[in-house]
Amino acid sequence: MLRPGVFDVLTSNEAPESHVGSRKATMMSFEWLGQTAASLCWIISVFVYGLSSTGDWLQLGAASCWMVANLATLASAKA
Repeated sequence: MLRPGVFDVLTSNEAPESHVGSRKATMMSFEWLGQTAASLCWIISVFVYGLSSTGDWLQLGAASCWMVANLATLASAKA
């Protein structure tokens, strides 16, 4: 059984884009800045310590995917 109100949220006709802010607002949000800074630091650390094993390449791939996801939020934000 669903909690009261959950069914209303699941069946809402509200467009998902209505919760998307502007690109500038997204870029200036604490969450986006923190996530982007963390992913950038992770990418830089991989190069500082070197790419000497498969695990290093996986770390670089994960950090890069995180950065791409952060940038994709800007692409989906309203201009």
